[in-house]
Amino acid sequence: MAGALGFLGVPAGMQAAAAEGWRPTRPVTLVVPFAGGSATDAVARIIAQLMSEAFGGIPVVVDNRAGANGVIGAQLVARAEPDGHTLLVTTNTTHSANPALLRRLDYDPVADFAPVARIGDVPFMLTVGRNSPFHTAHALLDAARERPGQMSYASGNSTGIVAGATMARQAGIEMLHVPYRSTPPAMTDAMSGRVDCMFVDIAAGLGNVRGGQLRVLALSTAAPSPLLPGVPPLAEAGDLPGFDLISWSGVFAPARTPALLIATLNRVIRGAIEQPEAQARFAEIGYSVLSGTPGDLGRFVRRQLDVWRDLVDAAGIEKE
Repeated sequence: MAGALGFLGVPAGMQAAAAEGWRPTRPVTLVVPFAGGSATDAVARIIAQLMSEAFGGIPVVVDNRAGANGVIGAQLVARAEPDGHTLLVTTNTTHSANPALLRRLDYDPVADFAPVARIGDVPFMLTVGRNSPFHTAHALLDAARERPGQMSYASGNSTGIVAGATMARQAGIEMLHVPYRSTPPAMTDAMSGRVDCMFVDIAAGLGNVRGGQLRVLALSTAAPSPLLPGVPPLAEAGDLPGFDLISWSGVFAPARTPALLIATLNRVIRGAIEQPEAQARFAEIGYSVLSGTPGDLGRFVRRQLDVWRDLVDAAGIEKE
């Protein structure tokens, strides 16, 4: 992917921001707690290239540590040395939803991390395989009502889990939840018809939609997406008023990372994602770029913990 991103030059201002503050002394690792091919992986690889250029060519590598709903990767960074060389590129899965979904969580999303920078948001799509008999969300939900407990939805992350359970609860249907280690294998089974449907983020699923392997029935957000003209929100397409779910992503360092390091990393990452060329690349994969200070991200995470707890409770999901 790096070769395809070679057109993204780093402005002098970004390089100056790096030079004025902390500078890594060895390769920087961006830990992604999801598999290669996930949306977070794609975003991390864009950021890694730009950070490397801003730091004068010091390598910035992506390390995929998938498993346990993102817990494995999050724990790795929480326990890393707070020296700026190990960062977590993650989503609401590890830092909003897991505390509400899991009985035991061996990290604290607030106490064990130093927020660095928010990256953006991405909507999810309700999809079925190309050979599915369902062409509308209404048809899918009506079939599930007629066959309680016989139809299934896949999930590859917490947003997929909560979106599927919320849809079932609001529609008054019973569906079998089939959890996967990450998004790519869940998509594979959705495309083949092994599971009936799946909520997948636009960034990870758009290529398969455009390739005809997945069919989109609705969006998880209240607003439509310019990337999928004509695709209605599920609130409308499934007659589920108020249905509105979106995934967010951000960068975190281990707790106790010095403020100078956090400030430099924030300037470099913000400089990267605010470039017009980078924003265009993010838009191609369905990301709405958002930025801000470390403090902004810290306050946002605290609010999102409440938001996702309420979503999980409303969906009737029991902790695992």
